[in-house]
Amino acid sequence: MAPYLARIDIYPIKSFDGVAVETIAVLASGALQGDRAYALVDASGKFVNGKRFASMHRVRSRFSDDLSQITVWLNEPTSATTFHLTSPTADFEQWGSNYFGQPVTLQHNGEMGFPDDTDSPGPTVISTATLQTVADWYGLSLAETRRRFRSNLEIDGVPAFWEDRLFSESGAPMPFQIGAVTFWGINPCQRCIVPTRDSQTGDRTQHFQKLFSEHRAATLPPAVARSRFNHFYRLAVNTRVAPNSVLQPLTVGDSVTILE
Repeated sequence: MAPYLARIDIYPIKSFDGVAVETIAVLASGALQGDRAYALVDASGKFVNGKRFASMHRVRSRFSDDLSQITVWLNEPTSATTFHLTSPTADFEQWGSNYFGQPVTLQHNGEMGFPDDTDSPGPTVISTATLQTVADWYGLSLAETRRRFRSNLEIDGVPAFWEDRLFSESGAPMPFQIGAVTFWGINPCQRCIVPTRDSQTGDRTQHFQKLFSEHRAATLPPAVARSRFNHFYRLAVNTRVAPNSVLQPLTVGDSVTILE
C-alpha cells in the first residue's frame, strides 16, 4: 500500500479531549484550523495544561460541530455542563477556576493556536503502525496510545516509525506532500510527562519514559540519523508548512509523498 492520511485529530482547547475530523483547513501559519485554538491560562499567563496538572486528565469534553461550545464532565456525561467558547466565556472560566483551584482565563489564537513548538507550528505527524507498536510495548490499546501522544495526522500504509524519514540528518527541512499541501519535516518531537499518564485518570504508568527510551533506541530505523536524538524520548515529527504551498484542505484518504 502507498502512504495515505488515515486520521486527522485536532484539539480545540489545549490539553482537552480531541476531535477526529474527515477534512481540515491548513492555515497560513501551517497550523490546522481549530487545533489548540484555545487555551486556559493562569494569572501569570502560564498554560493550565496536562503537563502541570494531572487532574486535567480526568476532565472529559466534547465540542459542538462549529467548535463554539464545549461540554465538560468529570464522571458521567449525565452531569455534563455546556459552555460557550466565544463571548461570553465567563461561565467556562469560572468552571475552570473552581476545578483547578485558581483563577484561569480562556485565550484564543485563530491564526496559529497555542502549539508547544512555536517555531514549527504545523501538525504533528505519526504513523498508525508506530502507535500500535508503542501500544504493544505497554499492553495498551491503540486508542489509549493515540490519546496519550495527541498527534494530529496519522499515516497508514507504512511500517512503524516510517515518519522518521520526514526529517533530515543535516537538520535541513524535509519536504513532503499530503494531498496538495507541502510541509517541511523539522525534527522528532520531544515528549513531555503527559504520555506517561493514563489519559482518563492521570495515574502514572511506572517506568514509562525509561522503557520507552530503551525500546525507541532499539527500534530506530537504520537509515535514521541518531545524531538527531539527544535522547530517545521522542516520537512523531514536528512540521512547518512550506513557503508558497497551496493551502488546500487535508482530507482523510489523501496520498502522502516524500519529495526529493
